[in-house]
Amino acid sequence: MENTDLLAIAKEHGSPVYVYDSSKITSQYNRLFNAFKKVKQVKLNYAVKALSNLSILKLMKSLGAGLDTVSIQEVRLGLLAGVAPKDIVFTPNGVSLEEIEEVAAMGVQINIDNLSILEQFGTKHPNIPVCIRINPHVMAGGNSKISVGHIDSKFGISIHQIPHILRIVENTGMKINGVHMHTGSDILDVDVFLYASEILFDTAKHFKDLDFIDFGSGFKVPYKEGDIETNIEIFGEKLSKRFNDFCKEYGKQLTLGFEPGKFLVSESGYFLAKVNVVKQTTSTVFAGIDSGFNHLIRPMFYNAHHEIINVSNPTGKERFYSVVGYICETDTFATNRRINEITEGDIIAFKNAGAYCFSMASNYNSRYRPAEVLWHNKKAHLIRKRETFEDLLHNQVTTDIFSKETEKA
Repeated sequence: MENTDLLAIAKEHGSPVYVYDSSKITSQYNRLFNAFKKVKQVKLNYAVKALSNLSILKLMKSLGAGLDTVSIQEVRLGLLAGVAPKDIVFTPNGVSLEEIEEVAAMGVQINIDNLSILEQFGTKHPNIPVCIRINPHVMAGGNSKISVGHIDSKFGISIHQIPHILRIVENTGMKINGVHMHTGSDILDVDVFLYASEILFDTAKHFKDLDFIDFGSGFKVPYKEGDIETNIEIFGEKLSKRFNDFCKEYGKQLTLGFEPGKFLVSESGYFLAKVNVVKQTTSTVFAGIDSGFNHLIRPMFYNAHHEIINVSNPTGKERFYSVVGYICETDTFATNRRINEITEGDIIAFKNAGAYCFSMASNYNSRYRPAEVLWHNKKAHLIRKRETFEDLLHNQVTTDIFSKETEKA
């Protein structure tokens, strides 16, 4: 997308606004799929939690992707987008047996990550195939908050509890049709991923009726110019060979599965905001924008880096700014960042705003959540309206319980 395209969208739809480039999503999907072209059966299940807009889910379906979901609401969104139940995987954590049963009744693939629910579900529904999520005890991920495969993680069943799993499977007669792992996000070291994959292969040998092995995701994308990223092509070459060899050992052609989220949508996204005020203090120049961590929490939550460009003045002299939001507490997007000269009223863009940005937005400070726009075939399509004051009141129930107290006062 060009700066002129972003400015036109900000002018038409106002700010702040999220914009997603469908061509980038498509190219990322094809890049990952082609990295494993030597494997006969590959299935990419898009992680809905990264960006759950219905239009994005429909785009994923058109590309051939399935969906990886973590809540019954995400499952319903997927079904509403037209995705077949067989192409949806449900991988929750800490949810009730009732929710899992309700999703299973929809025909969705169930993925269970704890012994208690595995035994309860297998006892009641031995004929429904289940995938098992393994915790490989491999520390991986770019931040402690997104590293989920280590020994203290709440996710997955420990590899040291394989005997417990086997006993439950034997006692219930349930069928295990898949094994799964997810070690974390922003994984850079291919060898760490391959090491964890070997643990998953060893686990798979215990189950004779598998249809697929799901290796999770967590591939790192570049966040700034010159940034390093997961080498998908080398990883694809190495894991494809190992997977094909394992299928020969296993005696059956299995499906190789992944559940990419950030890898597919992060780089497609731009978050546009208007500069309300440029404020000079004794030591800092602040650029205060018409948004805050209520709309984009990743910098405050994960210390995440988002490149910031001034689309209104892309060739101006570079100066140092601390970009801050309008939330009434510490609300910092960037500190002493080199950006083309900013004046009040300029539109700035945050890059890599496609994953875990709008999906983590809130109404904190009673602010409205922004609009979303899909840039497709060089046209801007509104895919979510900006919220209004009526949206804030929608589920609130007003009463007159204080009327007597008011009269008394």
